[in-house]
Amino acid sequence: MKQKNIYIVDDHVLFANALSNLVNSFPEYNCDRIFSNGAELVEALQQGEKEPDIILLDVKMPVMDGIATMRWLHQNKPDLKVLTLSMEDNELTIIQMIKYGAGGYLLKDIDPKTLKKALDLIDEQGYYYTDMVTETLMRTINGDKKQSEVDFKDNELRLIELACSERTYTEIAEEMNLSPKTIDGYRQAIFQKMGVKTRVGMVIYAIKHGLVQI
Repeated sequence: MKQKNIYIVDDHVLFANALSNLVNSFPEYNCDRIFSNGAELVEALQQGEKEPDIILLDVKMPVMDGIATMRWLHQNKPDLKVLTLSMEDNELTIIQMIKYGAGGYLLKDIDPKTLKKALDLIDEQGYYYTDMVTETLMRTINGDKKQSEVDFKDNELRLIELACSERTYTEIAEEMNLSPKTIDGYRQAIFQKMGVKTRVGMVIYAIKHGLVQI
């Protein structure tokens, strides 16, 4: 059985080494390289280094963080599969990583079985998401609700566009010159039309149906 090659990009040396050992304990996978930030990864790829099957990418790093790295990968190596591992359960960070093509987002305190499952699904399908977004992702990918069947008002489309940025809902209200209560009403209407429950789900739906341009 040919092993899948894994790159780890994380500035925490002890965690990166422990993660490498864990990956190597799975018969199907092998950790080829460890990079301490995104700039090192980018340099290696630009110099023609063999591309990995999967990249395990941290978010908070010096020099070039995970979001900047995902942006570069999206523009230059869009076919590379990426699984984010982070200490942050931050909705806006998750949205940014998903926008730029991350196939999954997990917290670093996951158990080994979850990591193994995530690696398997990233390898096979290109994505792995937790319960927070899995149902939405599967619905949009499988086309259970086509865009042509949903009629969004102009203000709803504008809210969707701004929700895919790093703005908070309060900042979105200011941008649209509307009250937070009105924005909340639009948000709930959008959630109902899309069949989602979270902002992350809304962003995934918007990206999959071409409502926003990355």
